[in-house]
Amino acid sequence: MKLLFVHQNFPGQFLHLAPEMQRRGHDVRAITDGANKNSSDVPLLRYSHKAQEVDPKATRLGRNFTTMSDRGVSVARFCQRLRAEGYVPDVIYGHSGWGETLFLKEVWPEAKLLVFAEFYYRGQGADSGFDPEFQVAGFDQVMIAQSRAAYMAQALVHADKGISPTQWQASTHPPLLRSQLEVIFDGVDCDRLAPNPDARFTLPDGRILQRGDEVLTFVNRNLEPYRGFHIFMRALPDVLAARPDAQVVIVGGDEVSYGTKPKDAATWKEVMLNEVGDRLDLSRVHFTGKVPYDRLVDLIHVSRVHAYLTYPFVLSWSMVETMAAGTLVVGSDTAPVAEVIEDGVTGRLVDFFDVEGWSAALTDALARPEAYDAMREAARRRVRDRYDLRSVCLPKQIALLTRLERG
Repeated sequence: MKLLFVHQNFPGQFLHLAPEMQRRGHDVRAITDGANKNSSDVPLLRYSHKAQEVDPKATRLGRNFTTMSDRGVSVARFCQRLRAEGYVPDVIYGHSGWGETLFLKEVWPEAKLLVFAEFYYRGQGADSGFDPEFQVAGFDQVMIAQSRAAYMAQALVHADKGISPTQWQASTHPPLLRSQLEVIFDGVDCDRLAPNPDARFTLPDGRILQRGDEVLTFVNRNLEPYRGFHIFMRALPDVLAARPDAQVVIVGGDEVSYGTKPKDAATWKEVMLNEVGDRLDLSRVHFTGKVPYDRLVDLIHVSRVHAYLTYPFVLSWSMVETMAAGTLVVGSDTAPVAEVIEDGVTGRLVDFFDVEGWSAALTDALARPEAYDAMREAARRRVRDRYDLRSVCLPKQIALLTRLERG
């Protein structure tokens, strides 16, 4: 099979699938943005794209489509040169989130196109309007949110098939597009994440944490409201007061992955420290910034309790990885989380906005770890049965690629 991956920040969601297909002897290549600094054993073809300024007055609701389709044009022109050189893939698998796949069927009409359909923006019922503290409510915002999905709809309409990682994320798509999707999770390596009693994690101040210590963790790519950072920080004062030996490790950068930047501070961390910092023992709250994956694995192995919150939005790998590691997850009772965690069986669920509920749940889990042993074991079994990379997810992904290639 000639297989072409397309992702502006490759490998992204194709971290395991692309090298596995290469290992099986297929001709695998990947197209990525020239600014992408990631390296890969998969041959990389780098396109050049310079984002153009968009006039909000001229484009209004179409500004997002303009931005994404411009990138799609850059990719298509790059691919025209590949076509002229004689390269024709059998299957193209690209992420639909940045417009890169929009015109690839015009370049290679004979190729099968599979898109990774991670999420479909909706005016109501998902992330838009979920958190009134940081989101302006009103019909204008409903129209803006819905209009953001225009290029995603086009990507699926022109694709032969789509993949969505969870049932809920697939359900955000309109019924006509939902029929295009198969639900296959990206997969987590349950063998690598197996509980490790010898794990150690060194804090920024040099102290070393190990399994058995009273460790509470919070992990996200960036610290921001979409992932409940504000709720977690507001819950911390009561947790630290009740558990004087607890250490809190917060992993994440100071940029914005989703939503907007704060208005009155440089970062959301600054916002929340201004709000609750004087009620925290900051000698026990450790901000690590972003950490390499090996260190992250060590951290979740020494964690006693892991807090995970999210708006109704894309589910993070880190939550499922933490369950696979045998660490208790206390999660927000929002749709993407509740699909994976059954309250009282494979973890705990707390209303996203219930700060007192979060304090109580985290405090109890830190104080009585033995009471949650059965949940930890059940969580690991569920992840192995449904989300394991080698035994479940990769075989499903490869089978779909094979069916597409064979028509």
